[in-house]
Amino acid sequence: MKIILAPDKYKGSLTGLEFCNIIAPILTTSLKAKVIIVPLADGGDGTIEVVNYYLKGEIIHVNVTNPIFKTVEATFLYAKASKIAFIEMAEASGMKLLQPKDQNCMHTTTFGTGELILKAIDKGAQHIILGIGGSATNDCGIGMANALGYRFLDQENNEVKPIGSALITICKIDDTLVDKRLKSIKFQIACDVTNPLYGPNGAAHIYANQKGATEADINYLDTGLRNFSKVLDQHFNLTTQNIEGAGAAGGMGAGAIAFLNGELLPGINLIKQIADFDTKIKNADWIITGEGKLDHQTLSGKTLSGVLTSAKENHIKVAAFCGSIDVTPAELNEMGIAYSDAIITKAKNLEDALSNTTIYLKQITNEFSDFINQ
Repeated sequence: MKIILAPDKYKGSLTGLEFCNIIAPILTTSLKAKVIIVPLADGGDGTIEVVNYYLKGEIIHVNVTNPIFKTVEATFLYAKASKIAFIEMAEASGMKLLQPKDQNCMHTTTFGTGELILKAIDKGAQHIILGIGGSATNDCGIGMANALGYRFLDQENNEVKPIGSALITICKIDDTLVDKRLKSIKFQIACDVTNPLYGPNGAAHIYANQKGATEADINYLDTGLRNFSKVLDQHFNLTTQNIEGAGAAGGMGAGAIAFLNGELLPGINLIKQIADFDTKIKNADWIITGEGKLDHQTLSGKTLSGVLTSAKENHIKVAAFCGSIDVTPAELNEMGIAYSDAIITKAKNLEDALSNTTIYLKQITNEFSDFINQ
């Protein structure tokens, strides 16, 4: 019997690798199974550890510019053997770097993300994967682009500061000083939203409020995005408003396509590609996956949805061992989950579930083995 272990983390409780290391020995012994460990992630917190499980790279520490133009230490992953770098935008341009009083995406920049890209290219990266979650910005990537050599000019040909509020004044892009090495780099962007750049479902109206913008700021930023999209479209021969995900991370989706010639992909698809997931699961009898909470959000770009897609294509049964399950048995069946169990159903309460996750996960695994051996 061949079993694939392909979990995400249980947030705040277990990493995906810990999940695998707890249950693999039980399955090997009780089912005499060939167990293959393939931890996954969807581009959110903890993705860098999962990526490094496959790339075997090193964490590089560098000083870059934070969203309010102060110096901050950030990290990225670089694998010398494959020349792949994995960069999390939030490391340089994330909300996590700012005090509440400094959170206002009218005035924040993605400049530091551009600096991280340059540092990765300096190291020798030929393929850069950029995760764009958790940003504090709404600058459509002009900060990042500015760090890479792009200049943004107003009506008087003055260079504007690369922040969200400046988008409304940009009339022209000057690319004469852009780093020539960009053209030879493959960029893939982990993007899990489909928002357009502007309008009621765009970057400003959907996300700017949680980045400190007032109602008046949001309307101003949206007008700026509308203006700048025309400049982008003219310069790069694009139709940015028609790009799914252009509004991700304050317009970084559009910026990554325009300035990096990047490809937007769901995070889980990128991680599966790095893990060579679809090759490893061939001829498996079961895939065991899991995450902290299985609910109605699970199918929208989460790890488990990526597992189910591959399992369905290869006619492999899926078991889900989760922290909690918030859907009905009929809904589980419809998703394509053949077996499921949850830590919370074994535990006395949430505190017990979090404290004794390992014990209950072993219990779930033993019960699954009994089910298979029936």
